[in-house]
Amino acid sequence: MMSPAILLLLAVGLGLAGWLAARARAWAFRRESSDGRLASLPTYHAWYVALWVVLPLAAFITLWSFASPYLVTQSVLATPAAAELPAFGIQRESILREAQSVASGSASAVFNPQSEAFVEPFRDALARYNLIGLLATLVIGFAGGAWAFLRLRPDFSARTRVEKIVMSLLLIASLVAILTTFGIVASLIFETIRFFGMVNPIDFLFGAHWAPDPMANPDNPDPTRYGAIPLFWGTIYIGAIIAMIVAIPLGLMSAIYLTQYADPKVRSWLKPALEILAGVPTVVYGYFAALTVAPFVRDLALSMGISNASSESALAAGLVMGVMIIPFVSSMADDSIAAVPQSMRDGSLAMGATTSETIKRVLVPAALPGIVAGIMLAISRAIGETMIVVMAASTAANLSANPLEAMTTATVQIVKLLTGEGSFDHPATLSAFAIGFVLFLVTLGLNFIALRVVKRFREAYE
Repeated sequence: MMSPAILLLLAVGLGLAGWLAARARAWAFRRESSDGRLASLPTYHAWYVALWVVLPLAAFITLWSFASPYLVTQSVLATPAAAELPAFGIQRESILREAQSVASGSASAVFNPQSEAFVEPFRDALARYNLIGLLATLVIGFAGGAWAFLRLRPDFSARTRVEKIVMSLLLIASLVAILTTFGIVASLIFETIRFFGMVNPIDFLFGAHWAPDPMANPDNPDPTRYGAIPLFWGTIYIGAIIAMIVAIPLGLMSAIYLTQYADPKVRSWLKPALEILAGVPTVVYGYFAALTVAPFVRDLALSMGISNASSESALAAGLVMGVMIIPFVSSMADDSIAAVPQSMRDGSLAMGATTSETIKRVLVPAALPGIVAGIMLAISRAIGETMIVVMAASTAANLSANPLEAMTTATVQIVKLLTGEGSFDHPATLSAFAIGFVLFLVTLGLNFIALRVVKRFREAYE
């Protein structure tokens, strides 16, 4: 199958040709005009034609990339050789996929003898539909370009048309983001409803034992095995308590130092060095937590006489997670404190307040909306973290307040449940969607609380 990238390059080439032709025509209008003036600049005429070439082609190529594989497969299934295909779905797909791989050149030979009969039909169908796609691209490109090119006149308001097209594209981009969010929420709600049809929501939300069995009978699930309280407690304990105890003080104090006390030369290298933490891959933090921090925490606990200390603990994962999200708190607090008007600083100092009193009573309250936003961003980042918890805190669902015990989080269990081979009709697999939906509601509630706090203090200090 012809790659969509080739058709996109062809669309860009046709758009560039239309751009050059329209620009040349607009300049010709300008030379022929008695006063040398046009309703729009030649550049807008060029962009008008180019957009009418590229946008219809982009829509066609997107649709064709989804439709052409189906058309090729249906064309092959219409051949007499398709009558010999087995009725079982997986076997049919395997035979057809192997033949298509050889026909497209991604494989050199077939391993299943039954696939050999479908290589040539696939090759013929691919060649035919590749030609159809190429010709359709050329026809649509030339048709769109010719239609726009013929509309060009000296009094044609190309600028207005181009701006309307750009505004429409921006609106579509906004709608895509909104509709994607609605799609995610709808999929979570649909699968969660299916799960709650199998397991009582009360047992799920308030049960204290989590041990789903993907091999159990899906028609008669044991509701006592789907108590999600240990998961939510582990998520809050590791991501919103231990990690925040590390991240909030260190992030806020580093922001205060960088904005109020640090020499400009020190700030110029210390701030980028601090923000490097945000660019370190989470798997690196996971290795650091598992190989360095967790053994250190265990040995320290043993030296203090705590005999049941584990090498996998919530404390180790929370400490490393807190270090990881320091830049989220620090950067937002730094920007918010730096944005406080200089007049507020000067007024406080002029009234006799010390620098520390000015920071505590003026700068931090005035910058609180940004600080709260950074903290909420850090909490959201910590709640969604998976690798550090897997490598340092294990996957055991324990309901305990002891930070030296192994724990897990909701996101770890979602990954564990959805990466196996379980059926999507089994309550064990569907429980991952219920966990995700609850996390979504919790995060949404935290955002509402943060917005109320931000609004309250913004009104007080504006």
